[in-house]
Amino acid sequence: MDSKKARRAWAGVSAAVVVAAVAVSGANGTAQAGTPTGTKWSTTSTQQLAPGVRVRTMTLQDSAAAPYWTVTVQAPVTSRLTGAAAWAEVGSKSWADTTARRLTAYGHPPRVDSVRWPDYSDTPHGVMGLRVRVGSYPTQAAAQHAAGAIASAGFHTTVTWTGYDADKPADGEVAHVALIDPRSFTGSVQATHDGKVTQRETTSSVAAKLGSLAGINGGFFVTADADGVPGTQSGLGAYSGRLESLSAGARAALILQDGGRHNRVANVSTTVTARSGRATYQVQGVDRVPGTVRDCGRPGASPSNLPWQDVTCHESDDLVLFTPEFGAALPTGTGTQAVIGAAGQVISVGPRGGSIPAHGTVLQGIGTAGDWLTTHAKPGHPIGITKDVRDTTGRRIALGPHDSIVSAAPTLVKGGRISIDAATEGVVDPADLSFGYAWANVRQPRTMAGIDARGRLLLVTVDGRQKGGSEGFTLAEGAAFMRSLGAVQALNLDGGGSTAMAVNGRLVNNPSDATGERAVGDTIQVLPPQKH
Repeated sequence: MDSKKARRAWAGVSAAVVVAAVAVSGANGTAQAGTPTGTKWSTTSTQQLAPGVRVRTMTLQDSAAAPYWTVTVQAPVTSRLTGAAAWAEVGSKSWADTTARRLTAYGHPPRVDSVRWPDYSDTPHGVMGLRVRVGSYPTQAAAQHAAGAIASAGFHTTVTWTGYDADKPADGEVAHVALIDPRSFTGSVQATHDGKVTQRETTSSVAAKLGSLAGINGGFFVTADADGVPGTQSGLGAYSGRLESLSAGARAALILQDGGRHNRVANVSTTVTARSGRATYQVQGVDRVPGTVRDCGRPGASPSNLPWQDVTCHESDDLVLFTPEFGAALPTGTGTQAVIGAAGQVISVGPRGGSIPAHGTVLQGIGTAGDWLTTHAKPGHPIGITKDVRDTTGRRIALGPHDSIVSAAPTLVKGGRISIDAATEGVVDPADLSFGYAWANVRQPRTMAGIDARGRLLLVTVDGRQKGGSEGFTLAEGAAFMRSLGAVQALNLDGGGSTAMAVNGRLVNNPSDATGERAVGDTIQVLPPQKH
């Protein structure tokens, strides 16, 4: 139950957030997001965890929403990034008209809806394309049976739950909102990988171990051996002032300085340079496999040096720095490595592999980077490493021992306005509708962070992929929700099965993974004051 003091602490955090969506029906309808349904959120519980730290659970139920199972017929496209054949949920008018005629001839009369672009800051406006669907079914099994019959007629199909559509109202949502006021909270907020960057742990287990008041999952990370070392970040990560992973381009980052006393959201890039005498070489990775760049976004990466979500790029000439926090055996393979001691002197130069010396580092190079190490790394001589972290305004971000950074994509709110740079940060591609459509434009579990006008930190999760329970947010809905909470800056963090919030070491949300809470690469933890 809220006291007057609690209500003042939550000033600007609305419990009556309007969902922006409108239902569409009938053939050739136009799907237009952005029309309020009047459905409101309600607060189901509030917990005061410490002075300046409060968690609120918010729910939405829309009895008027009537989602159902349907069959989506997909359009053939070509991936702009790889040139491979792919499928998209929306296509051109000519494709939709031809497909609709064919479906009708086969006895499967379709619905054709016009799908509009969300209000991203860097993509086209208006109609994205046309969506072709067949039928409405009470169960997934019934829809799958119909999809099989349609596929046998030569169409590419997928079964869809319409409650995940951006252009229809969600029938249920569950969000958890942690509000941390640095003016009254005497503890700290920090991003952490809890010891080593190759270690995956659940958000709640890290929270319990650290005695955290509240915690959420953090940034994107590697999950498969083919994409690098599982657990390592696929974007910028800095913990206790130490840079442990480089940015994928200039993506959104939550910067927690002075233990969370001063926080902001900015698009951040990183530059690291190795120097031996007058010779220099750019380091393109920290604590990752040389030649393998998850989410791309590094100079020299192929097929793109721009960020691409969930895409693994490669580099033939690559210099990677390994720190003691790597916490695993060094990668092996062709190339050269230089082992560097605590004083910065080269200890040895040779084949890749082995381990990192205590308080030392290792440089591994392949291609021309390996040649550079062979030429310039000499035992007994120093190699210097300079690290530069900057936002897109050119402002340098100095990292002290109480500073941390967690990064993901994209930016959601900037300067008090919704501003989603989805294409720039590589989560959608306007020229390839097979890329990122479901990731960005379909309701999913989301984890988000923001700062309000009073400097308070917002850590937010919304459950998703739960029919009749909580269906999640699109990126646009996530941005609108963060803005409704008073955020003047906000970003999207890792979501999907990674979305988790722990309160007092206990998981409080309902993760979407079938196996339960997912182990993640890093987390953001709200820690009580240290006892002396």
